[in-house]
Amino acid sequence: TLIILAFLLLLYLLLGIYEPHIELAFYSRKFVREEVLPVKPLAGCFNRPSRRYNVTERLYGPRMTEVQAGLEMRFGLDCYEFAGTVRNPSSLSRHQQQSSNQPRTLFHTYWRSDLASFGPRQEYMLKSFFATQNLATSKLILWSNGDLKGNRILTDYLRRYGDADGGNREDNPERGSFEIRRAEVAQLARGTALDPNANTEYGADQKLWAPIHHLPLFDKKAWVDGDLIRLLLLWNYGGVWVDMDFLLTRDLEPLLEHEFVTQWDCYGKKYTPLNGALMRFHVHSPYLCEAFHIMATDPPPRPHSTDWGSTLYLKLYRSLVSGGVRPFKILPWCFTDGRSCRLDNRLPDPFKEDNKAGIEGHTHLSSSSTADAGVALSQVFGIHLHNQWEKSYPSDGWVERLLLRRYESIL
Repeated sequence: TLIILAFLLLLYLLLGIYEPHIELAFYSRKFVREEVLPVKPLAGCFNRPSRRYNVTERLYGPRMTEVQAGLEMRFGLDCYEFAGTVRNPSSLSRHQQQSSNQPRTLFHTYWRSDLASFGPRQEYMLKSFFATQNLATSKLILWSNGDLKGNRILTDYLRRYGDADGGNREDNPERGSFEIRRAEVAQLARGTALDPNANTEYGADQKLWAPIHHLPLFDKKAWVDGDLIRLLLLWNYGGVWVDMDFLLTRDLEPLLEHEFVTQWDCYGKKYTPLNGALMRFHVHSPYLCEAFHIMATDPPPRPHSTDWGSTLYLKLYRSLVSGGVRPFKILPWCFTDGRSCRLDNRLPDPFKEDNKAGIEGHTHLSSSSTADAGVALSQVFGIHLHNQWEKSYPSDGWVERLLLRRYESIL
């Protein structure tokens, strides 16, 4: 007993003096050795860009905002306050537009209709888009592998935000800001390195493993097909990809002059540091062209893996740097995923009752200080919920008070 008490006392003293940092993870040495560490040469996409992509402007043109901090920003509210410095360069109101002829920025999202019905929980993402984005200059396209047009919830959105027959966009800028479409992988892959007809581009040492539509893409978690479809959609149409398990909190316009993916969390995971829950690329971006080259010449993705997600983004980043090409931007973790950091500076769990006293660095997120919490959430651009569809938001919790009710009041 005395030994146990002495040990506990020593542990208490050590924790009072030192701050422990412990992280334990296991990675397959074979996978890391074969699929992560090697750096492949670029395919030359930046040397022969599409006429629809101006390399000089996209990579080296002037920018109004800076989205990379250069630090991990793990202390206090540093990351959130940095997000607040990325301000909207435009003075346009939510329903104003620069020109009636200017094309809208396309936002893409995806729902697997064969896995679950589109219901009220999925609707929150739509509400967050229509409540936070400039509908005169933005359009959300909901893609699916099935037919969603008969869904009662979506019918109401099509009625309000869909294209008006012969309507005037200037009279009602909301119209034309929503569309539902079906994603056909083989069609979207045409003209890319994933096109079955493009096999002749590669030599014997760079074999395209299988036609894209013959691979087992549609896993039960919608990870592999989701990772593929987001890249194909951005290649064909350009714009912004937003995961369905995402709540937008402010207008993304200040970010749109950059092409980017996001940081997975504040810890800097060694082999999976990047996330594609929110990403932005232009039509026929050479970044995507190079990504398709890697996908076409690597082994097929493992089911329920991020081989075509986080792992691919890291491979692409390293190949770009090795090839002397300026890489895409990486948004800091809190911009989109404030839950993924230390206990003392991450956002509270969206699915648990509020801690009335808040947590260290976030006492302003307690239920007694709604105004300050609203300021904090207005600095970041969204909250990624990581597919926790089976969980519900607590009644009168911070998500309901500060986000869901705000969406409803705006809409």
